[in-house]
Amino acid sequence: MRILAITPGEPAGIGPDLLLQYVSDGSLPSPDISLIAIADPAMLTARALQLGLTVDIRTLSPADNISEQIRSNATDAPPALYVWPVELNAESVPGQLDTRNAAYVLETLRTAITGCQSGQFTAMITGPVHKGIINDAGFSFSGHTEFLAQQCQVDQTVMMLATEGLRVALATTHLPLRDVADAITKTSLSRTIEILHNDLVNKFSIQEPRILVCGLNPHAGEGGHLGREEIDIISPVLTQFRQRGWQLNGPLPADTLFTNKYLADADAVLSMFHDQGLPVLKYKGFGAACNITLGLPIIRTSVDHGTALDLAGSGTADTGSLVTAINAAIQMARHQSGQPS
Repeated sequence: MRILAITPGEPAGIGPDLLLQYVSDGSLPSPDISLIAIADPAMLTARALQLGLTVDIRTLSPADNISEQIRSNATDAPPALYVWPVELNAESVPGQLDTRNAAYVLETLRTAITGCQSGQFTAMITGPVHKGIINDAGFSFSGHTEFLAQQCQVDQTVMMLATEGLRVALATTHLPLRDVADAITKTSLSRTIEILHNDLVNKFSIQEPRILVCGLNPHAGEGGHLGREEIDIISPVLTQFRQRGWQLNGPLPADTLFTNKYLADADAVLSMFHDQGLPVLKYKGFGAACNITLGLPIIRTSVDHGTALDLAGSGTADTGSLVTAINAAIQMARHQSGQPS
């Protein structure tokens, strides 16, 4: 049995709603997959009541064999949600942030990460967190990805968003535009390409990944007239990897790369900065895309949206991104084990 751990994220946001709606809709994975929430069972029970959803919250004992507990509690009468209990520090009210629950959010993440590292969980899926309230509580926290890298003792990760028919990885992430060029070095770009290529092989079973690489500047630098980063940094790095036999096409102008001429034969796109590639992906798959962290020793997927505090407890949140994140985690788990997806 493969157990996917899910952390609903900020308890005052829509993360708990999405999880409960997903389970209530009967969207549970196939028989060889089980979903376990790392959360406060009382909070989930109260939120289900507020949403008018009938979900059987089944609290498990972390001290005992989780797989055996799930098997012994199996039923043909859905919907049921298994929960690894982590208690809130204060009662959560939908839409109302509370610094007292920041430690709870981080503990759910640590529990999921530890379970994945030990092999107890096959993958983890994360709901949206609120970085501001975690920092206001006195914790240094710049985001899920950085926290995961620190906990897994990894020096570099790569953010990749995916939707049906398109994967976009980022060479840089949340930087001011004026800092992007300085952040793209031969060393950092080489490591990014290595991570992207290797995870496409190992976690997606793509034996010879075909990667399109964006230029940094308009028209990919126009032969040096619009910037030299393509000539001095990007092209030399791509040449180095092509000598290994890797299939890298670029640097290409980003304004024409995202067309069928190129995408039809590509497994992923490497974008140089956040708003170069993600607007295209979100236009193509808004509400049905997920975030995948590459470069970790574990599988981690996530929703691609925030906490939406104004929608929490209303029952109107769209589960599309969560469904995509869960399905992506399942496919990656099967690819990694050599099973067909």
